[in-house]
Amino acid sequence: MEELAGRPIKKKVVAVVGGGLVGALNACFFAKRGFDVEVFESREDIRKAKIVKGRSINLALSHRGRQALKRVGMEDKIVSQGIPMHARMIHSPSGKQSPIPYGKKGQVRLPSQLTMADGSNDQIKADLIVGCDGAFSAIRKQFLRRSRFNYSQTYIPHGYMELTMPPIDGEFAMKPNYLHIWPRNTFMMIALPNLDKTFTCTLFMPFDEFEKITTGDEVIEFFQKYFSDTIPLIGVDALKRDYFRLPAQAMVSVKCSPYHINDKCVLMGDAAHAVVPFYGQGMNAGFEDCIVFDEILEQLNEDFSAVLPEYTRVRVPDDHAIADLAMYNYIEMRAHVNSKWFLFRKHVDNVLHCIMPKTIIPLYTMVTFTRTRYHEAVKRWHWQDKVRHLRHLHTLNSLGVFHTFEHFSIVIQGSFEVTVLSTASIKSGCNSQWVNTLPFRNI
Repeated sequence: MEELAGRPIKKKVVAVVGGGLVGALNACFFAKRGFDVEVFESREDIRKAKIVKGRSINLALSHRGRQALKRVGMEDKIVSQGIPMHARMIHSPSGKQSPIPYGKKGQVRLPSQLTMADGSNDQIKADLIVGCDGAFSAIRKQFLRRSRFNYSQTYIPHGYMELTMPPIDGEFAMKPNYLHIWPRNTFMMIALPNLDKTFTCTLFMPFDEFEKITTGDEVIEFFQKYFSDTIPLIGVDALKRDYFRLPAQAMVSVKCSPYHINDKCVLMGDAAHAVVPFYGQGMNAGFEDCIVFDEILEQLNEDFSAVLPEYTRVRVPDDHAIADLAMYNYIEMRAHVNSKWFLFRKHVDNVLHCIMPKTIIPLYTMVTFTRTRYHEAVKRWHWQDKVRHLRHLHTLNSLGVFHTFEHFSIVIQGSFEVTVLSTASIKSGCNSQWVNTLPFRNI
């Protein structure tokens, strides 16, 4: 209770429903503003639980999430508990490993009755309820009772299963600063490092493919065919045991709008926009919800009647965009990274970005290493794709791009240099290093 001119002023009370990642961070943001904050969580405090039950999946922390943590003074503490990933490491069926950097040098990714978080059953009257209670949100169910509330959920036909790759002689079994990917077109496996020197291997595959494998010998046969280099690293016995330890888990994508009810309730995180995990942006988008809401609170003087509708207006198109991008990126991760044309395009993108950093920005860079709004990143990506498309000569000519018949060359004329990109080689305007590329092919 504060006082103004001798009269007590009651602080606004915010009830955060859900004590997970987004709920906990939101509580920090509201508390920093001086609100009275109460956190409600239906599960017991995992810090006190003897046995912690539930599913897990590795998390990637990138720029958006780090900026939110920085606002509440938590960035350094959280980052110190992670392992930086500088690039993807692609594993071919033959066992060959090929790195694909994420961005420019230095850009990395890091991995009915409510119960109070302290275990009590107290009830409170709140000025604002913030629903951060996950993809199957109890708060969001109340929104469904209202007219003009749009909601959809989509289960993809693929599930995921986690396996563990133990350390070898106390060290990581593979290079730790990479997202390891075994892309196999219709399915894939990834591996992310942990602080205890293990890797968490996650197999993403259609449910009907999981169900075809019914014995330990069939598991080994499957891995021998598609992931043979991992068998000695995970272990035959461990594969036979762990594959059947838990069934493959489902993945759901949730979209809804609006995110608020009047000036009393708002949804954030997975409660508002659960996404599939293939862009590594689920946690980052949820954390960015917190910072966006805080910025709007500042702009509108903490007037909930103005803040909540503005938050919906600003955030819904961005969250829907990242949900769609996450779906798209699964196709890229499991199939496109096998394409020589895709790898060539990545080289061209990176060179153009180095030469024209304000004009051409790779989609992954915009999403992962900036706070460019998600839906604006998608718009810019589509525009850039049209600019790059070699069939649109009138567009390319405006950038100084010329096409030849047997081979093609892109000539970018700057004030100080002319850089030539051809099917034989690429001379990077960033580091003058020649990179072997591939024969040109129309699409």
